[in-house]
Amino acid sequence: MLREPPRAYAKICLDRPPDVASLGVGVHGTVSPRDVFRLPDLWQLHVYQYTADLVVDGVRHVVRPGHVSLVPPGAVVEFRYRGRSEHLYAHFALPMAEDGETLELPVVQAAGAASPALSDLLRQAVAAAPHHPARAAAELWAVLWRVAGLATRTGGGTGEDTPVDAAVAHIESHLAGPLTVPDVAAAAGVSHNHLGRLFKAATGDTVVAYIRQRRMERARHLLRESTLSIPAVAASVGIGDLQAFNKVCRRELGLSPRAVRAGE
Repeated sequence: MLREPPRAYAKICLDRPPDVASLGVGVHGTVSPRDVFRLPDLWQLHVYQYTADLVVDGVRHVVRPGHVSLVPPGAVVEFRYRGRSEHLYAHFALPMAEDGETLELPVVQAAGAASPALSDLLRQAVAAAPHHPARAAAELWAVLWRVAGLATRTGGGTGEDTPVDAAVAHIESHLAGPLTVPDVAAAAGVSHNHLGRLFKAATGDTVVAYIRQRRMERARHLLRESTLSIPAVAASVGIGDLQAFNKVCRRELGLSPRAVRAGE
């Protein structure tokens, strides 16, 4: 019997919404630096905020913050972690659709500037899953279509991140800590001024404005969807002073943190 070649691409049909088996936040690398598993009947979607080696059916990929992987059912998956590693994940089945369009997508892609939206949608799906499974499936379906769109945007390749992609990935993985434009530029491998020009052209925002926006978007999500205390939410978005957090919330969201939590 001929063995199928190693898979760097996955064929998927998104004409019908997914049947969600599991959604959540996975924390790995604390007990063992390596995991190997196989899900015979389920697709696996991961959105990463860490760097690790991912081996899918013998094909090695390096995943970094801002990357996304889509692994087909039956594939043998091996993770090689580099310390504590946290990611958003979804395990799901896809109903068969007659005459549906089949898409061929890279197993691993750099989401770049789309990473925040993917992460937020998947977090919304995770939050909805316990009480609103239909909404969770709809949010996941939207994520999958956006992942499909990444391949169109990049011409179907899995090439290296652009400086803006690298900057966004660095920002997303460091929202809880201090972030300066020179640090972000260094992570992207370009000068401060050059990053500013590239970032403005790609996103329409300055780097500083983007950091502020993403911190407030994450704060709003945590206030509404988590049970973290308000001081803990403030610390999670890199604002250690509660008075400063109150002031920024009122300026950027138009409400106090308590009012945002109450859904006003």
